[in-house]
Amino acid sequence: QVQLVESGGGLVQAGGSLRLSCAASGSIFKINNMAWYRQAPGKQRELVAEITSGGRANYAASMRGRFTISRDNAENTVYLQMNNLTPEDTAVYYCNAEVTPSGVIGIAYYWGQGTQVTVSS
Repeated sequence: QVQLVESGGGLVQAGGSLRLSCAASGSIFKINNMAWYRQAPGKQRELVAEITSGGRANYAASMRGRFTISRDNAENTVYLQMNNLTPEDTAVYYCNAEVTPSGVIGIAYYWGQGTQVTVSS
């Protein structure tokens, strides 16, 4: 009953930029934290960045200030601006949201389907 849809992935040369977006829809009472994760072939999924409902952000140290997470609460959308991309950033990027569904006391976590980011040398 809650769906997250990512978009914005693609192929880009090293040094380029991409902006990912993730829109939540469905029976939503409230969205709390939102986050971006990524998973490269043969590696575990890792946290990229997270953001609270109030807009406070936290980044994985390996991002080194190149990425910026933001959100539009009116549109239930979270963004990830990625600059100065390198081949090491190649991965499937996933959106995650902490949601209070309509009519439910409690929270649930939802994942998007993922969007592929490929960075060439």
